[in-house]
Amino acid sequence: MKTRITELFGIEHPIIQGGMHWVGYAELAAAVSNAGGLGIITALTQPTPEDLAKEIARCKEMTDKPFGVNLTFLPSFQEPPYPEYIQAIIDGGVKVVETAGRSPEKYMPALKDAGIKVIHKCTSVRHALKAQKIGCDAVSVDGFECGGHPGEDDVPNFILLPRAAEELDIPFVASGGMADGRSLVAAMALGADGMNMGTRFLATKDAPVHDTVKQTIVEADELQTRLVMRPLRNTERVMKNAAVDEILRIEKEKGADTQIDDIRHLVTGAKGKMVLHEGKMDEAAWSCGMVAGLIHDVPSCEELINRIMGEAESIIRDRLMGAL
Repeated sequence: MKTRITELFGIEHPIIQGGMHWVGYAELAAAVSNAGGLGIITALTQPTPEDLAKEIARCKEMTDKPFGVNLTFLPSFQEPPYPEYIQAIIDGGVKVVETAGRSPEKYMPALKDAGIKVIHKCTSVRHALKAQKIGCDAVSVDGFECGGHPGEDDVPNFILLPRAAEELDIPFVASGGMADGRSLVAAMALGADGMNMGTRFLATKDAPVHDTVKQTIVEADELQTRLVMRPLRNTERVMKNAAVDEILRIEKEKGADTQIDDIRHLVTGAKGKMVLHEGKMDEAAWSCGMVAGLIHDVPSCEELINRIMGEAESIIRDRLMGAL
């Protein structure tokens, strides 16, 4: 299947594995890329730029296919050393960067001068248009269904994707609610050139997370996620657990007066790592999409991507063409 996304990134299938903190290691990125998609290493999961350089080298030992690096620009008083992380990406010969969080505009010249293709994660059409304006090659359009940060507009993909298609000239992928061949065909029908998956790739054999996390996703339905940090306008969609129940209790009690320090102990990255790596499921909030309701097994990335493409082709050939 050829789309503007497969042509842009030099990949076989229009499927991208989004960056995920404590998940986007070389093992997962290489498995996705070897299966014909675009695997993504998460830069800030690595403690230092030197560690990122080693992770990129490790991934290159596992695959000779294209893979990318996610770089999330955080609102922080103590910024990570972004120029050094970018230099590690350049030195490692990586040609695709997925940016997220704040605008990557400040760092675009360094990335473009190195011949790197940039895909920026956006939760609104206005942010996607800004990404296009500053020179991003593509965008990932994240609907309200997505795990992690869905923005503050609460627009689901059935509206957001066709709106993006109406406004954008650059290619884009759909993110949020993507799980199978139905997702891919629907996303493309609505104007996308492929899809980005996070939660679905969490529940694969290749994902370097605890088996309890994978089984929790498989056993969940579409009603098990919650939205936290809404009073802080930093909304995150997470899987319901004891930590999330406590966050919501605090937010309800404090209302508009909620401060990050009130819930920091329940959303900290270190505790999130305990959930994902040790299977301590109630230690902290952890990102998960509503798409959990469509996830019923734990295949390898190769099995998953082959199945998605087979389903997509069957839907197009038998259901859609057959209806003409």
